[in-house]
Amino acid sequence: MALLKAAHAGPSFAVTGIGTALALQAGRGLPGSVLLGAALLSGQLAIGWTNDLVDRERDVAAGRTDKPLATGAVPVRAARVAATVALAACVPLSMANGWRSGVTHLVAVAGGLAYDLGVKRTRWSFLPFALSFGLLPSVVTLSLPGHPWPPWWATAAGALLGVVAHLANALPDLDDDRAAGVLGLPQRLGAGRSRALAGVLLGVAAGLLALAPPGPVGGLGLALLAVTAGLLAAAFAVRWPPASRAPFALTTAAAVTVVALLIGRGTGLA
Repeated sequence: MALLKAAHAGPSFAVTGIGTALALQAGRGLPGSVLLGAALLSGQLAIGWTNDLVDRERDVAAGRTDKPLATGAVPVRAARVAATVALAACVPLSMANGWRSGVTHLVAVAGGLAYDLGVKRTRWSFLPFALSFGLLPSVVTLSLPGHPWPPWWATAAGALLGVVAHLANALPDLDDDRAAGVLGLPQRLGAGRSRALAGVLLGVAAGLLALAPPGPVGGLGLALLAVTAGLLAAAFAVRWPPASRAPFALTTAAAVTVVALLIGRGTGLA
């Protein structure tokens, strides 16, 4: 369990679930969607373990008791072996979905590893997230018969959601990151501006998913759009106490509704 926690299990399974759901919606079928999900999971696990391996000394210095590698609950060698096995498995699993989808997924994984290995410390820290999440719809559609590219709105929405994920993921550790010399985009912006930017990007992504695809949004889509707007309004229009975590929680809930809107639009990917 500790080894899985060191791989950032929550985000890893979340990305895997989103990609698998998109594949099902796009018509890949259950066996093909499960195969694509296995490729996504192997890549996410490799990125997660590499992240904690790279950050181990920093996490030890910061006294991070929530990091199994920093506390010694997971030996460094075990995490290295796990990351290597996951990355090795990612290659054939990705290519089993067709070389176009496979290469695209491996590029997305390379973006995540680039973030781990140094981009996270720069002002361009958002780019690997934008690249990798933006490519997710392509990984799905290029595995379909005829290997179509996804519509532009799906790629754009994925990229926006990736930047939101980056901002949200960094918020709890901003002070520790700055102390360790990690000066990515969220650390430079600060908590308030990072939350505000995440909210704006979520609003843009929701608007794209509602208005850009051909055909009506549908009742469920309109409901999700309304809920997203309400959550973002509550997060940023209300005067919350300075230490309140409500804006972050509301923004996270809005991100969930936007992801649901993206999955709901999955039938229009191909």
